[in-house]
Amino acid sequence: MNAKAARTHQVNPQLVPGMHRRGFFKLAASAAAAGLAWNPFAAQASKKLEPLPPGIKVSLQISRDVTEEDLKFAQQLGVEYVNIPSDPAKATAEHFISVKKRVEDAGLKVWNIGNSNVHNMPEVTLNLPGRDAKIEEYKNFLRNLAKAGVFYTTYAHMGNGIWSSERETTRGGASARAFDLNKNPKGYWVGKVFEGPLTHGRKYAKEELWENYTYFIKQVVPLAEELGIRIGIHPDDPPVPELGGIPRCIFGNFDGYTRALEIANSPNIGVCLCAGTWMEGGTHMGKDVFEAARAFAKMDKLWKIHFRNVSAPIPHFVETFVDNGYTDMYKLMKTLYEVDFRGAVIADHVPEMVGGRRTGWAYSIGYIKALLRAVSAEKR
Repeated sequence: MNAKAARTHQVNPQLVPGMHRRGFFKLAASAAAAGLAWNPFAAQASKKLEPLPPGIKVSLQISRDVTEEDLKFAQQLGVEYVNIPSDPAKATAEHFISVKKRVEDAGLKVWNIGNSNVHNMPEVTLNLPGRDAKIEEYKNFLRNLAKAGVFYTTYAHMGNGIWSSERETTRGGASARAFDLNKNPKGYWVGKVFEGPLTHGRKYAKEELWENYTYFIKQVVPLAEELGIRIGIHPDDPPVPELGGIPRCIFGNFDGYTRALEIANSPNIGVCLCAGTWMEGGTHMGKDVFEAARAFAKMDKLWKIHFRNVSAPIPHFVETFVDNGYTDMYKLMKTLYEVDFRGAVIADHVPEMVGGRRTGWAYSIGYIKALLRAVSAEKR
């Protein structure tokens, strides 16, 4: 057993579903006596979840068309992996197999392939008409990924999209996404616009959101375990406690994440830690991004990092350059190295620079690679 697999998890026994304190400590003591690490989050999966290979993987987001230029750009940047969105109309096993082959023929690897149709699903989050059909669509998406040999995917559980106000500028006049709670922000997702004060005609209770999440995840977990797929859940963006009458109580803070992972009770359900989104939440998150990374890694739940920076926490932030926000990104990379993070680190929401759309991505990836090299050299 490697050190990562043998890591002992410290969990509050009151938070483990269906277990009293006495039983918790009895099981923990039995495991310790046997020389084993006991992880109450790890359910018995139908298919053993393969450990991730050692090392931090730097990955590039490329277009859903996977052009020869995309692949050449990735090669020139020296990344090992790519992340690919997909046209929902082409979210088939055959298409995923074809895309993966093209990537591998270029000497690269696929970390994940997305599908915006089932990435954010208001029908699921809010129990709207069509919920069961959407869940089945999501499960079919997982099956198609597995057929293509892709065993990680990112999921987001927002009921009314990603919220933004008008774009602003950051260093050097670069255009960037912004959020200002005082400037009439709106939610956006795949062509839909969600406007307040109530995006769906009424206020939703936190209990409803938890019931809907539980209904969804309990159907998804058995299949994810059968297929051997990891599902990393993205934080609510932005993690304002309520937007448009919908609470962001599940993936909008650390305690919500902890409860959600316990409800899932599966080694296959974990975290895509969008560092920028976590920074947006500030003290509201309950833990800063460094503490969150350590805690999720200790649970063996940390599988993907959106490595980006923002100017300040809510109520107003601008998505700035990776080296220009309020968070020390060297410290974050050092934290990931120290916790033996083995997932993918990607640039995300990059400001628009002069020179074309790839300039900003090249800057971010170069900065990420430099941080990783510096931290690695320091730790040798």
